[in-house]
Amino acid sequence: MVDAHYIITNHVQLTVQEYADIISLLASICLLGLSIRGKTGIAFSISDDITEPLLNGNNEKLSEVKRDSPYGKATLIQLVTFSWLNPLIEFGFRKPLDQDEVPDVDIKDSAGFLSKDFDQCLKYVKERDGTETPSIHKAIYNFARKKAAINALFAITSAGTSYVGPYLISYFVDFLNEKKFRSLESGYLLALGFLGAKLVETITQSQWTFGAFQLGLRLRAALISQIYKKGLILSSQSRQSRTSGEIINCMSVDVQRITDIIWYLNTIWMLPVQISLAIYILHMNLGMGALVALAATLTVMAFNIPLTRIQKGYQTKIMEAKDDRMKTTSEVLRNMKILKLQAWDSHYFQKLVSLRKTEQNWLWKSLKLTVLTAFIFWGSPTFISVVTFGGCVWMGIPLTAGRVLSALATFRMLQDPIFSLPDLLNVMAQGKVSVDRISSYLQEDEVKSDAIEFVPNDRTELHVEIDGGKFSWDMESRNPTLDHIQLKVKRGMKVAICGTVGSGKSSLLSCILGEMQKFSGTVKISGSKAYVPQSPWILSGNIRENILFGKPYESGKYDRTIEACALIKDFELFAAGDLTEIGERGINMSGGQKQRIQIARAVYQDADIYLLDDPFSAVDAHTGTQLFQVMQNGRVAQAGTFEELLKQNIGFEVLVGAHSQALESVLTVESSSRTSDYAAVENETQTETIVNEEFLHTKQDSEHNLCVEITEKEGRLVQDEEREKGSIGKEVYMSYLTIVKGGALVPIILLAQSSFQVLQIASNYWMAWACPTGDDEPVAGMHFILLVYTLLTVGSAFCVLLRASLVTIAGLLTSEKLFSNMLNSILRAPMVFFDSTPTGRILNRASTDQSVLDLEMANSLGWCAFSIIQLLGTIAVMSQVAWEVLVIFIPVTAICIWYQRYYIPTARESARLAGIQRAPILHHFAESLSGAATIRAFDQQERFTNANLCLIDNHSRPYFHNVSAMEWLSFRLNQLSYFVFAFSLVLLVTLPEGIISPSKHKIRYAEHLPSVLRNITCTFPGRKKVGVVGRTGSGKSTLIQAIFRIVEPREGSIIIDNVDISKIGLHDLRSRLSIIPQDPTMFEGTVRGNLDPLEQYSDAEIWEALDKCQLGDILRQKPDKLESTVVENGENWSVGQRQLFCLGRALLKKSTILVLDEATASVDSATDGVIQKIISQEFKDRTVVTIAHRIHTVIDSDLVLVLSDGKNTSH
Repeated sequence: MVDAHYIITNHVQLTVQEYADIISLLASICLLGLSIRGKTGIAFSISDDITEPLLNGNNEKLSEVKRDSPYGKATLIQLVTFSWLNPLIEFGFRKPLDQDEVPDVDIKDSAGFLSKDFDQCLKYVKERDGTETPSIHKAIYNFARKKAAINALFAITSAGTSYVGPYLISYFVDFLNEKKFRSLESGYLLALGFLGAKLVETITQSQWTFGAFQLGLRLRAALISQIYKKGLILSSQSRQSRTSGEIINCMSVDVQRITDIIWYLNTIWMLPVQISLAIYILHMNLGMGALVALAATLTVMAFNIPLTRIQKGYQTKIMEAKDDRMKTTSEVLRNMKILKLQAWDSHYFQKLVSLRKTEQNWLWKSLKLTVLTAFIFWGSPTFISVVTFGGCVWMGIPLTAGRVLSALATFRMLQDPIFSLPDLLNVMAQGKVSVDRISSYLQEDEVKSDAIEFVPNDRTELHVEIDGGKFSWDMESRNPTLDHIQLKVKRGMKVAICGTVGSGKSSLLSCILGEMQKFSGTVKISGSKAYVPQSPWILSGNIRENILFGKPYESGKYDRTIEACALIKDFELFAAGDLTEIGERGINMSGGQKQRIQIARAVYQDADIYLLDDPFSAVDAHTGTQLFQVMQNGRVAQAGTFEELLKQNIGFEVLVGAHSQALESVLTVESSSRTSDYAAVENETQTETIVNEEFLHTKQDSEHNLCVEITEKEGRLVQDEEREKGSIGKEVYMSYLTIVKGGALVPIILLAQSSFQVLQIASNYWMAWACPTGDDEPVAGMHFILLVYTLLTVGSAFCVLLRASLVTIAGLLTSEKLFSNMLNSILRAPMVFFDSTPTGRILNRASTDQSVLDLEMANSLGWCAFSIIQLLGTIAVMSQVAWEVLVIFIPVTAICIWYQRYYIPTARESARLAGIQRAPILHHFAESLSGAATIRAFDQQERFTNANLCLIDNHSRPYFHNVSAMEWLSFRLNQLSYFVFAFSLVLLVTLPEGIISPSKHKIRYAEHLPSVLRNITCTFPGRKKVGVVGRTGSGKSTLIQAIFRIVEPREGSIIIDNVDISKIGLHDLRSRLSIIPQDPTMFEGTVRGNLDPLEQYSDAEIWEALDKCQLGDILRQKPDKLESTVVENGENWSVGQRQLFCLGRALLKKSTILVLDEATASVDSATDGVIQKIISQEFKDRTVVTIAHRIHTVIDSDLVLVLSDGKNTSH
């Protein structure tokens, strides 16, 4: 960088060594990235048997976790360019992607790997700190630190290289202004610096952006798996202290906020780099004016902090209002049938509308503040630039075009850090709260693993033994729920536990399962368990999956199970039999059917111990030979056989009598309708008759048994969520844009944004044009220039305010209209819609999707339109500066459009899949929470945990590849844009200057005289040597006088570098042209006065020019040096020396165009040769027009113009 700075500032030409150094630098950058990654991606295939695993079991285990991931197999170049995604992009372009067509994530991004990794981090923190409750904050730090450090390195590099452009702008502007005497190599070096910095910036930016998404995905998967595993082992007390909604919010909202921190985490490292570099560049260009810029920047940042706090308060109120609305919405959806039966739907409709109005009020306040924030965001460069330039004018710091353009680019770059700080503080505060919430949840009490002692079957004949048991649901309670429990159950024994409500029957089963907190005593279990809870717990899925519950399907055993549980006739009623899908919470099953399904689940497990919590409504008459226990006040009040307890007359007979009376009354009422049923089963035992009658009854009284009506789609009541495929139709956009006032606000918004763009371009152009270049004077006073700039920029800022206000108004009114339509549709839908649509799907529309409409949709569409307008403005500016760029811009635009169409199908479908796969994670978690006791009883924690990991991966797969696809497109579009950018710079560097184009030029010296030049039309290309020859009187000298406007044309024009010379001032024209006349002229005075009469150049520059024209040594021998005397007409100098002095004037002036008017006609051949040699060396990059009679004078010219009688005969 030091060498590059030296080369640029001192205009040194590049050597072969410098070019080699540049190539070596690029190679070193690649090697640096390779060393950071730690691998090359090159795989060596070794077929040696030594590398084969010794144990097949381990090999099989490894093959289970190995995933086919293109990302995992990518090479370094593929990782940098994201070309590993090419096959998926191409596949998605050919057909819409389905979930099973999305590749797996890499093993390091899989939920199973990440869950184990986070467990290791927790274990490490636990051992290091010597605590039983490791800090989640420290575990997250250890989990993410390596990847976060790599991302930070990329982010800092990206931030640093992004300021190379503003740093080089002033140098580039200086080069363009001094291009006439600067070598092209320095211009190419500047262009290479711009391009190299942009390449490094885009590579590092894409890598840290992708890395942040990837780390967020990893942290999200790890935290969700931890929250899920914790939910399966929460103690009863901990479970009661937290609602299901609160726990699910930890998994959805809090985890999302923590992953948001990962994105903003890099802002911590980038902010100081960005601000420091910005102030350095400003100080380099504006001196002490940088301090004014720093003060203005800090003022804007400080002003944003209270706005962020207010916005945070509004967001809290919005979330509270949304929670109230969603709570009522959820309640309405759960009880929709009651609302319709009671005709209360209108009342609750108004209630929801009222809650939505409260939410809308807070939304409107928040969005008004967002409008103000947008105004500040786009107005901050205006404010900072006006204050800074005003400070520079006040302090007398000169403002040149290069300095102004560099400062403006820097002010624009400062927008991001200015607004990143408040967002960073806000996200960090929210993330801290979320981490604390998750930490609190993960540190809740768990079910004690030592609450039950498991004894092998061959060591005892007892399956259940409780000795001196004292249990409680609340450890802080002084009164235990169960006390003095003594229970021994032998193998094969049936035990019935009876008691009044609240006597502790279900609690006794819970203590056997290890669900209760144990104060004292022992609980020993021998054999496997199966549990049937009092409230049926049915999983979403088909009936067979609920019965098998993780066990392999055995047809004989399965048939015996469903026959024993009287499910055969139920299956006959279902369209798909036992493959019928069960709706959410078993909505399409009766209570009896759900109970029998979970009984069948327990039976199929073939367990040693069955714990049934009130599974039947009728009593088995044959239990009289078995042991009974009577619970009373949490204790075993009575124990014995059926007959023994009846004879004791201490309470059991009361329970039996009450139940017998109830059963007798029911049977009496229904005896007439069941005569045929009794006859059909009269040969069966009494027990089978009672049980079958009860099952038949529960089957017939189902209120929601819709399976009889389902004849399509394999008997599925609840269908998969519909997913649109293909592009989004124009009708969708048009319907959204025209909901409010028929779309009347849209053209006003576009006009406001277009006005903003025009005023922005005008303000920048004004400063670049009005401010001087080099030592020139400004076109007007600096106060006037600053006033015009302020008016233009303030006008553009108010255009932004108008645009942001209209977008906010239109967006909020549109979302409100769509919400009202949705609410009307939902509350007027028939009941079959609610029976077949999961509540979560409807709630997702009313919460997540509605939030997108409220806060994001309008801005997203607006940004799309605004970006197009900004692009058009950029094209317009570039076409004015260098229209040749359009030659490359048109094909590049076509390539961009093709890339977009090639990319969108894959990105769109993967985004849809990711959205669809998010809901099953929460749904599965909610189901697992409600059935956690059953899952633990069946020892199914591992299976359910693995299912959760699979669901996480199902979401991670499309999400990961969607993010990758965005970076894939971004990388390619950036490269194309930088290619156009580099092409534009090269054009500006190599664009020839000094193009002279006379067009139909006619000149006469007087009205009565004939034309000397007649319709001269030709073009002298820039940076070429053009010879003009012709006979005496052919018009050669007149053409030169026309170029200098010594003689004004009668018709036609002369265009120099796209400027009509007749429309500019004579001084502006002649001061930019150089001429060596035929008769060398010198004025009385000194040598210095003759070379630099305006005193514009230093002594060193004059000596350099004298050395080049071979007069330096002659003057050094004279005592007065540059002050040597020149007498009238320069008579004390020879004609040849006088001609060389005229050449020295041209060398000092460094004009783009040099005219030689018979310059060597009066000198000898030796001096002629010297002059021609000097001209060919020093003016090789300029336009030289030579008028000569001698052939050898123009023999080396690139073009020759032949004049005859004032006409160009050949050219």
